[in-house]
Amino acid sequence: MSERGDPAEPLLHGADTDEETIVEQAETSLDEDDRLKPEFLSAVLDAVEDGDSETARDLVSPLHPADIADLLELTPSERRADVAAALGDLVGAEVLSELNDYVRDDLIGALAPEQLAEFAAELDTDDAVAIIEDMEEADQQAVLDAMEPEDRAAIESALSYPEESAGRLMQRDLVAVPEHMTVGQVIDYLRDNADLTRDFWEIYVVDAAHRPIGYCQLSWILTCPRGISMADLMKREQTLIPVDMDQEEVALRFQKYALISAAVVDSANRLVGMITVDDVVHIIAEEAGEDILRLSGAGEGDINQPILMTVRTRLVWLVVNLGTAMIAASVVGLFEKTIEHLALLAALMGIVSGMGGNAGTQTLAVMVRAIATNQVTSSNTLRMIVREFRIAATNGSVLGVLIGIGSYLIYGQPGLSLVFGTAVLINNMVAGLAGVLIPVTLDRRNIDPAVSSAVFVTMMTDSLGFFTFLGLATIFLT
Repeated sequence: MSERGDPAEPLLHGADTDEETIVEQAETSLDEDDRLKPEFLSAVLDAVEDGDSETARDLVSPLHPADIADLLELTPSERRADVAAALGDLVGAEVLSELNDYVRDDLIGALAPEQLAEFAAELDTDDAVAIIEDMEEADQQAVLDAMEPEDRAAIESALSYPEESAGRLMQRDLVAVPEHMTVGQVIDYLRDNADLTRDFWEIYVVDAAHRPIGYCQLSWILTCPRGISMADLMKREQTLIPVDMDQEEVALRFQKYALISAAVVDSANRLVGMITVDDVVHIIAEEAGEDILRLSGAGEGDINQPILMTVRTRLVWLVVNLGTAMIAASVVGLFEKTIEHLALLAALMGIVSGMGGNAGTQTLAVMVRAIATNQVTSSNTLRMIVREFRIAATNGSVLGVLIGIGSYLIYGQPGLSLVFGTAVLINNMVAGLAGVLIPVTLDRRNIDPAVSSAVFVTMMTDSLGFFTFLGLATIFLT
């Protein structure tokens, strides 16, 4: 086998594959971008198809749980259950927590409630909730009934909070101590209690009512003398996350204040959990991708989503776009005689609307992102509108001059060139205003601007682009 894993060479060499070869194959299973190589995937699938589960397990066992999840996601859906069965306990709790939602649902359907309960008990609360929250109510209850009372109570508590809230995102396992303890007492407490969580970076200091009054990073505790009181060491200023806060707002707070973890409090300001930055990274990626896909009307855009669900999602927005296109077409119909008089207008009017559409999309993308990251507020909205209008007017002026000169050189009609350039300028300014005003207005009305802004911006640039160009042509060229 070559260093890069030449597809022409077989990755497996039969049942006599020794341990050294398996380790070597595992090291070459990923490419330079940490993606599973096609030949490695083929080798695992071939081993499963041949009934050689032992070889398949030997190949996959050195992989990280996230890479095993990638392997299952890359496996064709009709063969996924067979691969998971062949890998056995390699498809454990951590792998399930890393899986795409649709792929995880497929595998969960083949697992017994007792096995799922065992997996959930091994995970942090937030990861366990992610596994069972979308299950049918009867299946969900069967899994909960199979869990230990303490684990079941934690998950039932998390499920009582709204979806995509801090309550669903947080984990219950944390370390909290009273302020009268000393550094030495805290260190001894951490060492003597085997049941404490092992994944934490900060220790929360609470009062008698279990309300957080400060926190200490582990590095502070490890580098301070044992006799110092936690009350003297802790930092009292902290960012507290309400349990019902939307996960997108949670991510923005982590980003703004560069948090590693944050305490989550209930309505009485009692400490009920914590959120760590590794969970927030997933949220940031999900929300960013979600907004991009919503702008295009592509729904979730998940390649593992069932085909009929994807068709239904996309078709809705395609039908809406058809309606806006008909509105633009009706505007063109108002100038039928003008087009008959100068047929060249039919070829050029699409350029006017297209240029405006592109300009509107640029402005819209900037505004949706700014709204999503809380950069646009009531105090700077007017400034943003003026800024984007100036940009649109400048770009429109440059494009208008260039397109006017270009059309004159091609067609030799100064009147047409002037109308063409002016229409491009006006439509660019319309696009700039629409790209700002539409998402801001929708946001003020508590409507997600990422979902429906693009449709309205396109309708504005198409309709007004056609109307401006053909209207000016009617006035000055006929």
